[in-house]
Amino acid sequence: MNEKESWTEKYRPKYFSELKGQELPIQQIKEFLNNLSEKKNKKKAIILHGPPGIGKTTIAYIISNEKNAEIFELNASDLRNNEKIKEILKPVAEQQSLTKKMKIILIDEVDGISEVDRGGISALLNVIESTNYPILITANDIWDKKFSDLRKRSECIQLKEINYRIIKDVLIEILRKERKFIENDILTNIAMNARGDLRAAINDLQMAANLEDPSKILVYERDKETDIFSALRMIFKGKPTNNMLNLFDSINKPIDEIMLWVEENIPLEYQGEELARALDLLSKADIFKRRIYKQQYWRFLVYENAFLSYGISSAKNSNSGIDKKAFTSYKKPTRILKIWMNNQKVEKKKTIAKKYAKYVHIGEKRALKEFSIIKQFLLKPEIQKELKLSEGEISYLESK
Repeated sequence: MNEKESWTEKYRPKYFSELKGQELPIQQIKEFLNNLSEKKNKKKAIILHGPPGIGKTTIAYIISNEKNAEIFELNASDLRNNEKIKEILKPVAEQQSLTKKMKIILIDEVDGISEVDRGGISALLNVIESTNYPILITANDIWDKKFSDLRKRSECIQLKEINYRIIKDVLIEILRKERKFIENDILTNIAMNARGDLRAAINDLQMAANLEDPSKILVYERDKETDIFSALRMIFKGKPTNNMLNLFDSINKPIDEIMLWVEENIPLEYQGEELARALDLLSKADIFKRRIYKQQYWRFLVYENAFLSYGISSAKNSNSGIDKKAFTSYKKPTRILKIWMNNQKVEKKKTIAKKYAKYVHIGEKRALKEFSIIKQFLLKPEIQKELKLSEGEISYLESK
């Protein structure tokens, strides 16, 4: 096995007996498939829904192995309208399998249809009605009103977040197979911080195992927010979906710093034409950032986010031959981040000088030139209060 291979792929369950923490959904899926083969079930589609990283897509491939069936995977972001479904999905649903008796059609992340639905849902329903093959649909959230008819025509099976104790057992088993050791407390924290997302926990485990001090992985706590490493994995390795447009809302970092993280790690994932496309999209995000600062048009933030997430993710070329599933250890933007942080400090110095200049009726340039002198007065709490300095500005003064 390639040392850089992603452990989530290397240890992806191949049979139901290997899938942990989803006993009830597995039972429901087996009953559905049995009833389908015996023609007792009028519904031909299963919707597997629940949060990311709990095994929805994996289950489709397990069924393929268990039933010795051919599987066709399609992403809903490519099936947003009637024409696309007729062009891509309908032929797959009608053609017989060439190599096996049974065929399974997987439509991954059906959430991608909901935002720009031009007949896509109704066309999908027609395919479900006409096909002789089971259709598996995955979704993070299936309760959008646009999916009402789809829910009625499908068997909805909810997958739950995985208990941290089960996640920890899986992590221990992986370490045993990899002949590596990590302290028990660190494993517990990785399992708990994953918030039921087994895939994220395994990714964190692999990252921790490659650190000289695995305890440093503990600084990447999720605590109801997506960490920057998970966000980068979603952009660089995942399929572009509309869910990515709000990806950065859950990251506790300013968008400028996130842009530096993306810029630093693009060359680790993209090469050739992919790299050129990704950097071009990054430059477009930077253009909107500059417009926001220069013109104060904060409505442009949505475009900056779109280019930085969905756009860069879409730069991937599935025919490039580059293994996107291989594990990548993302780097913190060191030199660039230092430049950005220094710029932030300069900005604080400017805003303090501006407030001081206005208060004492002098020019801003003079205030900046004499800053080292006036700083002694600015350290007094009563002066800070009078000038209405922010916490960040006060911290800047105290750190100098």
